[in-house]
Amino acid sequence: MPYLTVAGPGVHEIEVKKSRFICHLARVGDEAEAQAFVAAIRKQYWDARHNCTAFVVGDDPRRERSNDDGEPAGTAGAPMLEVLRRRGLTDTVAVVTRYFGGVLLGAGGLVRAYGGAVAEALDEVGLVERRPVALLAVHTDHVRAGRLENDLRAAGYAVRDVAYEAHGVVVEVGVPAEDVAGFEAWLAESTAGEALPERVGTTLIDVPFG
Repeated sequence: MPYLTVAGPGVHEIEVKKSRFICHLARVGDEAEAQAFVAAIRKQYWDARHNCTAFVVGDDPRRERSNDDGEPAGTAGAPMLEVLRRRGLTDTVAVVTRYFGGVLLGAGGLVRAYGGAVAEALDEVGLVERRPVALLAVHTDHVRAGRLENDLRAAGYAVRDVAYEAHGVVVEVGVPAEDVAGFEAWLAESTAGEALPERVGTTLIDVPFG
């Protein structure tokens, strides 16, 4: 099934009453990757007072974790996780590093600051919908390959790879399962039957969201 995640890694900083809140985001494949990312950020910002975390991985069931890292219980990790939930994200980890500015924010202020840092970072980095598609290898010759690749992209098909080999060229294309028959018909018409598609598996493609 399609799912939402971050478009890629990113960092965004906000300041609240002289405290710096630095949010790092990343896409991860499982809990081990999420924990490794958290460990790397904590090592990088070893001198910060707090490195609070939240992540969601998997689909059914989803695995969720958050950590306040010394902030009052429920004022950091939980609001960070709530932002990820509210956006419907998975395979996403957030770490918010705080450098204390000398002014106490109170529980409500902390909740707004940590949640706000994640929300603004997500807006900055952007989201994608990862969709499962059929992966087809289109076999053609060297003469037609360049034009075929251009035509595929112009028609909106997701070109995943182009491999130039001694005997010809293989263009990998991601096509939604329900559109495979239509793609094959389009390909036959566009190349006068010279380019041959071969279904080789499935993959995921990123589609901009929002």
